[in-house]
Amino acid sequence: MPGKNYRVVIPVLMLLLMLSAVFSLRLGTINISFEQIISALQEKLTGSENQVFQIVVQIRLPRIIAAMIAGASLAVSGAAYQSMFINPLVSPGLLGVLAGAGFGSALGVLFGRSLLLAQIGAFVFGSMAVIFALLLARLFQGNRLIMLLIGGIVSSSFFTALISILKYMADPQNELPAVVTLLLGGFSNVSVPLVTVVATLMIPGLFVIIMMSGYLNILSMGDDEASALGVRVNLVRNILIAATTMVCSLTVSLGGMISWVGLMIPHIARMLVGPDNRRLVPTSALLGAVYLLLVDDLCRAATSTEIPVGIMTALVGVPFFVLILWKTDRRWN
Repeated sequence: MPGKNYRVVIPVLMLLLMLSAVFSLRLGTINISFEQIISALQEKLTGSENQVFQIVVQIRLPRIIAAMIAGASLAVSGAAYQSMFINPLVSPGLLGVLAGAGFGSALGVLFGRSLLLAQIGAFVFGSMAVIFALLLARLFQGNRLIMLLIGGIVSSSFFTALISILKYMADPQNELPAVVTLLLGGFSNVSVPLVTVVATLMIPGLFVIIMMSGYLNILSMGDDEASALGVRVNLVRNILIAATTMVCSLTVSLGGMISWVGLMIPHIARMLVGPDNRRLVPTSALLGAVYLLLVDDLCRAATSTEIPVGIMTALVGVPFFVLILWKTDRRWN
């Protein structure tokens, strides 16, 4: 029955995403009406720019695009990880990707002071965090799913400790605030060049995951069954891990360490369209984009001072995680 909802859910989510993006253009310290936005765009067509156009195009639009891309990437990564590792509790945060990417990005910011180095560091150390978690899960005997979860927790804790070392070494006046902002998550510092560079890398990665979503159905059956069906399990899994780790790591370059999205959104999408990853992955992308965009709007509008996005997603994600544990407890036992 959920699968039949797919043709309705996708158009509804696309419409909701468009409406949310248009509504988000109005939010900010300066109240801008739709009439002012339209007028500013018309003036741009005549060759002149006013303050409204600069605020909308140079500040708010990049932030909206960043929130949508980051939300879609985290949600798709979570859905792919859960299917690949046959574990409903796996997410980019729990596998240590965010902590590893945060450490690599912080290294680039502190020592390289370069956007390119921060992006490379995020991908390299995000990948290392996942590999570390997988190696730990294979080193010890026991329930494969439980050991993977434990390996992710250890990996995340290890790279979180390395981030703490960087915070200790950072200059408290200039460098430490940048690291703290990275840890809390947010899109206040997003710029047009940053969004352009990161989106150029993330959108192809998302496309690869969506195009390979059919393989996720086969991998979720187990390695033996997938091999029997003629799938080159290691090759397919490595490609998917590389793509998911890349897009998830690069979200750190956009909005810092934003957790829980990759765990929560795929479960909601699964309730809407069922477990078929050919439907689940695109639905997760749209739902994640809508969710993180609305959360960012809430962070901007809730109080006089902007709330970090990572705090708000954690406040929503923690009770949802408890609900998932309660529902899966009987199956594990």
